[in-house]
Amino acid sequence: MASSHSVTHWIGQLRAGDQVAAQHLWEGYFRRLVGLARGKLQSLPCRAADEEDVALSAFASFCHGVECGRFPQLADRDDLWRLLVTITARKALHLARDERSQKRGGGAVRNEAALSDRTGSGAEDAALDQLLGREPTPAFAAQVAEQCQRLLESLGDADLRTIAVWKMEGYTTEEIAAKLRRAPRTVERKLDLIRRRWTA
Repeated sequence: MASSHSVTHWIGQLRAGDQVAAQHLWEGYFRRLVGLARGKLQSLPCRAADEEDVALSAFASFCHGVECGRFPQLADRDDLWRLLVTITARKALHLARDERSQKRGGGAVRNEAALSDRTGSGAEDAALDQLLGREPTPAFAAQVAEQCQRLLESLGDADLRTIAVWKMEGYTTEEIAAKLRRAPRTVERKLDLIRRRWTA
């Protein structure tokens, strides 16, 4: 793990949009985030997404939030870890909720690992691992953060960007409505607008 001084330095660099800093933080915290997410998801043995997906999503949300100035109290490694834990736990919680919902197949959706256990085809499993890799690279994490930034900028409206970020961080429609002091239906309309703009 990096020293407190270097973490503080990288946080400052990330605020300035330095993707190298994002890579350093990714390398320092990714494995810990995966372990945290694994613990939160252990009740879901067969799922469409896994702990690495949760860690990647949490880190991308964190990077975007820092670049947008959303975490003014973030100063050192202790602040950073508390923030990453919060975002990752929220992402895992909402993934678990979604995996259990009927529209996701009521828990019947299986990931590649679950399928490979059933097929027993070692050659196919090795080919998948080689093609996909088990750990996203720091460069890929930076690319995800940049793409998130582009998508948010394309919305052109501060309220829409705020709602989109909160949704990516795992907040429910009701929680977003409460934060904005708006009706849930209003938030749903804005989320629908965001989806249509991003699809276009």
